[in-house]
Amino acid sequence: MSKGPVLFDLDDDRSPGPDPAPSVADAPPVPDLTEPLPGAGRSAMETAVRAAGRPTSRLARWFWGLAAAILGFVISVAAWQFAASLVASVPILGWIATALLVAFVLVALVMGIREMAAFGRLTRVDHIKRDADAALADADLEAARAVIRQLDSLYKGREDTRWGRERLAERVGDQFDAVAVFALAEDTLLAPLDVAAAREVEAAARQVATVTALVPLALADVATAFASSLRMIRRVAEIYGGRSGFFGGWRLTRAVFSHLVATGAVAAGEDLLEPVLGGSVLSKLSRRFGEGLVNGALSARVGVAAMEVCRPLPFSPRHKPSVRRIIKNALSGLLGRRS
Repeated sequence: MSKGPVLFDLDDDRSPGPDPAPSVADAPPVPDLTEPLPGAGRSAMETAVRAAGRPTSRLARWFWGLAAAILGFVISVAAWQFAASLVASVPILGWIATALLVAFVLVALVMGIREMAAFGRLTRVDHIKRDADAALADADLEAARAVIRQLDSLYKGREDTRWGRERLAERVGDQFDAVAVFALAEDTLLAPLDVAAAREVEAAARQVATVTALVPLALADVATAFASSLRMIRRVAEIYGGRSGFFGGWRLTRAVFSHLVATGAVAAGEDLLEPVLGGSVLSKLSRRFGEGLVNGALSARVGVAAMEVCRPLPFSPRHKPSVRRIIKNALSGLLGRRS
């Protein structure tokens, strides 16, 4: 069988040939080693929330309780022996030291009474909320009216709630179901308190974002986020009537942070910021300023959780605070000044 000549068409694009050389424009970008890798670290606000919301074991509570008791006992005995020896050696100085010790004990007792009263007020707010939840679940009109009476007693003596209490007392008898009773209470009594609490949350979020963006010191953002959250939660509790002392405020803070950790809401900073400020805006921000916005967004989330915990009535869908709206009001000014 004879073989004929073979013809190659050099102009045919379908003919096989070497692959085209890669273009420099198609190369992947070089990673910026100064930026933290995804998942490599947490924001300051998330670190503070997780640290405070971590549950403590019973053994640890016993350890620290016994350590505090032993330390207090040793200090008390040493102070008493010091005053007694001083009375024996130098009577005048000894009696002065004794008077100072007595004054210190009296002040400590007063502070203890105030702490107990603060715990009682927080417990009272919790009872009102549980009664309201039960009244809504059972659609019990009489139970709902009993909750309104408890609210009136809770806010009695506060001038800023006088108009709302009077308006609520006039119209509560015209409502014929539990949902309508609580809706009236929200519109007349709790709506101004919700506005005041939201302003406190916005101020705290703005402060955390500003400090994080402008202060480059290590752990300064964590300390600022934690301190601002403590102050914000205490102010929100005071607005809603649950005045808290030092230990009561710490218990309330742990309850808020534990709730956030349990629901997984502490890692939602960037997810909350992008629909509010826009992904294109976030991509143009510096790393430090972006961290400040994330911390501010998480502070706003903590504030909304504090409002839900401290409010004596559960939020209805119509009055439920919007985290995105609070973030927008708190952080839009920072972006405007930066641009």
